[in-house]
Amino acid sequence: MPCKALLHSTPQTHNPMLCRQPLRQHISSDRSPISSGWARQTRREQFSTTAACTVCYSSNNPQSFDTGRGKIRLPTQGESVVQGSGGSDTMLQELPKPPADIDYLAELIAVQQSGPKDIGFFGTRNMGFLHQNLIEVLSYAMVLTKNHVYTSGATGTNAAVIRGALRAEKPDLLTVVLPQSLSKQPPESQELLAQVQHVIEMPHNNHLPLAQASRLCNRDIVARVQQVICFAFHDSNLLLETCNEAKETRKIVTLFYLD
Repeated sequence: MPCKALLHSTPQTHNPMLCRQPLRQHISSDRSPISSGWARQTRREQFSTTAACTVCYSSNNPQSFDTGRGKIRLPTQGESVVQGSGGSDTMLQELPKPPADIDYLAELIAVQQSGPKDIGFFGTRNMGFLHQNLIEVLSYAMVLTKNHVYTSGATGTNAAVIRGALRAEKPDLLTVVLPQSLSKQPPESQELLAQVQHVIEMPHNNHLPLAQASRLCNRDIVARVQQVICFAFHDSNLLLETCNEAKETRKIVTLFYLD
């Protein structure tokens, strides 16, 4: 009894810890339903999305679902098997198609072909005596194996090609295409060209500068041949341009750098 009376009569002192504990419990009790409810809602949305995807892929009819940023159509099971994933609207862009294999096969067949071919020789005028002898032997071998050789009428490489082809004594397998008329060529070239049976002149280019006329002449030769053999330096711009144009038209190009 004295204890009960004492308890009732004793004034309650302010204890900060006693005041904070109910407040902390109250805050945590307020947050826990919100967080747990949000977690349950997130799991529910994930399950709904998974279920929607499962339904779309298992159904034979294409269905769509809303992701919050727009509707997405998923392909049917048959479309996925036949077309792959590309049938879905989620595909942003198509992959670039690889180049046709027929071009590479044609080029490979041309390389492996052992029969005679039309071969165009191009090269620089500034060439040493040793290099000219090597080109002359190469041209001689090409004509001897019944290949038709095309070249131009300048000094250096072209002159070596003409001399080698003439040594093979098969004049019908050598054709010289001139960038301008024969009278426009140097005297030493005219003397050599007098021995050639097939000479094609371009007098309509006489009014053009020699560089521009040579470019047109090279294009004409490239259009006539199947393979290009070129001897050039790294700064031979016109010859390198001719080789690039020949590659673009799927010609076989063999380029020898002299430096």
